[in-house]
Amino acid sequence: MTKSLRRDMIAGGLVGLVSGFVFGWAMNAQGMMVEVTGQIGLSSAGAGWGLHLLILALGGVAFGAIFRYQPQGYAASLSNGLLFGLLAWVAIPLTLNPLLLGEGPTWSLAEAGAAFPGLIGYLLYGGLTGLGFVGLVAQYLRLYPETEPTAESEPARRVLILGGGYAGMSAAQRLEQLYARDPDLEITLVSQSNFLLFTPMLAEVAASALEAQHISTPLRAVCPRTRFFHAAVEAIDPASQTVQVRANSFTPVKTVHYDQLVLALGAVPNFYDLPGLEANAFTLKTLQDATELRNHVISLLERADAEQNEPERRRLLTFVVAGAGFAGVEILASLFDMVHSILRFYPEIPRDELRFILVHSQSRILPELTPELAAYAQRKLENRGIEFVLGVRVTGATPDKVQLNDDSHLPTCTLIWTAGNQPNPLLKTLPGELDRRGAVVTDSALRVKGLTNVWAVGDCAVIPDVDNENKPFPPTAQHALREGKVVAENIAAVLHNKSPKPFRFKTIGLLVSLGHRTAAAEIFGHRFSGLLAWFMWRTIYWGKLPGLEKKMRVAIDWTIDLFFPRDIVLTK
Repeated sequence: MTKSLRRDMIAGGLVGLVSGFVFGWAMNAQGMMVEVTGQIGLSSAGAGWGLHLLILALGGVAFGAIFRYQPQGYAASLSNGLLFGLLAWVAIPLTLNPLLLGEGPTWSLAEAGAAFPGLIGYLLYGGLTGLGFVGLVAQYLRLYPETEPTAESEPARRVLILGGGYAGMSAAQRLEQLYARDPDLEITLVSQSNFLLFTPMLAEVAASALEAQHISTPLRAVCPRTRFFHAAVEAIDPASQTVQVRANSFTPVKTVHYDQLVLALGAVPNFYDLPGLEANAFTLKTLQDATELRNHVISLLERADAEQNEPERRRLLTFVVAGAGFAGVEILASLFDMVHSILRFYPEIPRDELRFILVHSQSRILPELTPELAAYAQRKLENRGIEFVLGVRVTGATPDKVQLNDDSHLPTCTLIWTAGNQPNPLLKTLPGELDRRGAVVTDSALRVKGLTNVWAVGDCAVIPDVDNENKPFPPTAQHALREGKVVAENIAAVLHNKSPKPFRFKTIGLLVSLGHRTAAAEIFGHRFSGLLAWFMWRTIYWGKLPGLEKKMRVAIDWTIDLFFPRDIVLTK
């Protein structure tokens, strides 16, 4: 057990004891402490108080061991504390107390309703524990500061992570946990954006259902112990173990040294050198992409409302998406909902002139899902008025039309390209093994083949699944998060002269939003559709948003969207 872990557990236990006393006093004032003492068969109120304080003090120890101390992390610790209080409510009155009575856990709706009055107390306990924990450890460090490396000293080991997506962020966070306040390890993260983008909700930003900043979290906040560079990677030299980065075109190139390198550079759109495509198509990879698309759609509605020429107006009101994977289906369904939500503000636009078209090269949409769910999704979208052009490829684009490989074309001012991605082109400069797309090939432990002290995770890597005939893992967020955690643990193992472990993970499920409060989902092999799947989509992704603040902001946005039309203010 490290010194910092022991410190956090002791601090958590002390704060948990005090918070438990406050909670117990509040329960006693309401007569609830006597009631609980009698229920579990204790002979005196003192015994009940003792058991109560012991359990909640141990809960504080667990809080300190799990969440650990983060400097100035009051908001995050309060959020963690409230979550911890909620879990304690489930664990104690609904689980532990019935077990002490010789019964099984009472997780029924009726029993939860009976225990509900105590939930506020447990949230109070959790919130006080979270805030008190940070304050107590901060005060301890002011009185007994830990030894920090001097400005002139060099860390004994340097881990450099390139890319601030799910995989890169997850790797940095896990390394922070493994090497909390260790002066001998320097963790550095380089990213072109200074935030983690929650990509599953990007289509809702483009459709004006969510504010852009509400689905993005500052990397400096979620990785407080990591040295952060807001810069682009210009060159990687494995021979000298250095990376060249540049903040912008006006600043000089900076050389960053490493002992262990993690490649998490992600993917970029692939236009396959099709004529006019890159210049005339919208993509959906960044916040800027989403906001530009939103403004573009609203500006077309403004133009169409004043346009007298019918063919030109129809062209303005035709929206084409190329690619019927999750991204393509979700963005088209979201834009369909958005346009119809705000059409009341454009009285000169005939509803029957709106066209939403999905072009896909395969014979069915959503190839990631089972044929039954994919057919359900297509049927729902067709019933709403969305058109499908299947078995056809886009071969080019101009500002006013999309060319298809069957010699036909679609008159439109809006083409959204989701039909192809490629690994970051910088990877092609590396001497290690690459696949035909330009992704780095790793072994099962995430080490890049052909290179020393270089690891790769996320969309830029081809990682074999040892439990599935070495087929590559799919490039999804749920895999990237876990790859980042495992690569951090494997780097720690190598630094301690131990063998790294292979990455193993089985896909939990797949969810796709179909707009109009419908969705399709596969969770642990079970299929769901309709309103239930939509509720699951929102609940699961909302729960994965980092931090209480973002959860609250997104929940408010969604609530507003239930009662009011989408915002049509042009922000650019």
